[in-house]
Amino acid sequence: MFKYFKIRLPVFLAIMAMLYACSNKVESEKKEIVQEQKPWSVAMADSEIKRNPSAWMLDFRETPHWGYVNGLVCSAMLKVWEDTEDQKYYNYVLSYADTLIDKNGDIKGYNKSSFNIDQVNSGKILFSLYETSKDERYKKAIETLYDQLKDQPRVPEGGFWHKKVYENQMWLDGIFMGTPFYAQYAATYGVDSAFNDIALQFELIEKHARDSETGWYYHGWDASKSVYWADPETGLSKNFWGRGVGWLYMALIDVLDFFPKDHPKRKALEAQFIDLSNTIVKNQDERLGVWYQVLDQPDREGNYPEATCSTMFVYGLLKGVEKNILDDSFITPAKKGYEGILENLIKVHEDGEVELLNCCAGAGLGPADNPVRDGTYDYYINEAKRSNDGKGTAPFIMASLILENSEKLN
Repeated sequence: MFKYFKIRLPVFLAIMAMLYACSNKVESEKKEIVQEQKPWSVAMADSEIKRNPSAWMLDFRETPHWGYVNGLVCSAMLKVWEDTEDQKYYNYVLSYADTLIDKNGDIKGYNKSSFNIDQVNSGKILFSLYETSKDERYKKAIETLYDQLKDQPRVPEGGFWHKKVYENQMWLDGIFMGTPFYAQYAATYGVDSAFNDIALQFELIEKHARDSETGWYYHGWDASKSVYWADPETGLSKNFWGRGVGWLYMALIDVLDFFPKDHPKRKALEAQFIDLSNTIVKNQDERLGVWYQVLDQPDREGNYPEATCSTMFVYGLLKGVEKNILDDSFITPAKKGYEGILENLIKVHEDGEVELLNCCAGAGLGPADNPVRDGTYDYYINEAKRSNDGKGTAPFIMASLILENSEKLN
């Protein structure tokens, strides 16, 4: 029996290699067909609509919910609408808003007293809806979310708490959830005094959460240094989580859309963005072109190439180049990252549906009565993975739009 097996093992391995090569070839051919038929931005947007006929379904929930993931994907859909002028994308977003905002302009299920900064992010879609429709319900909802920011609890130095249950804690996630909306509100309604406060959020997270040795940012910082996951001397969590840094990176570049060109704090924000861009490029996987769930330990057992942080980083790199904040040396790694996503994290089905693989479903820190979310390496790599998480599909759509429309990048 063993002689039989030894003789045929090379044949078996050769057959498996051939099947693998054929599978890769078929997948490549399907991707080429999709690209010939429609841009990747449209292909992913259409796939998301197919999977989630109503936008309230985008966050894997069974009932409508005012959620940051829904707002993120809807923001991307509005950009596809602006690019294609196809009304179905606008209507998709409009339907979400009308499902969650009642006739009085109140957001269904919204609870200001929880001071959950995640609730603010979806407010970004309302600026466009209000501008196009002049429906006062949307304006009221915008003001509701702005009022939350005005009253949001803060650490002693002035940074927003992530939620009321996370006392004295700033998370990288929260920088994205609050500041781009805050900046758009300030720019739209002339609240010039807000820009110093917006800049302060980035200053504090850089001061306390940035690691000087690697250039990465820790996921969370507890100003009281008392919560169980925090280092008792620094207040910092234990690891550099990919999507956490992705949230901060997107927040920096998106805020700059609205930050006044002559504001004295703008240069510092640009410098912070450039510094983080250098760290991202320095740590790009040389072979795959993407990034890992725990950023500084790609070779450690259990770590994996993660889609949401990779799409966020590529979006930020491409947008930074397009806005002339990053120089042309960043074009090559940005494109390498995009191609790495297409090659390693995108699957195309027979019907043309585009699937984004290897998305971390969610990760957080605490609260104090939840010892599981402790910020350890094992915690991050064992969090659930899934396909087509909006936290990855949305930045993929937005990155694709930049690449498809930029003369500078092509």
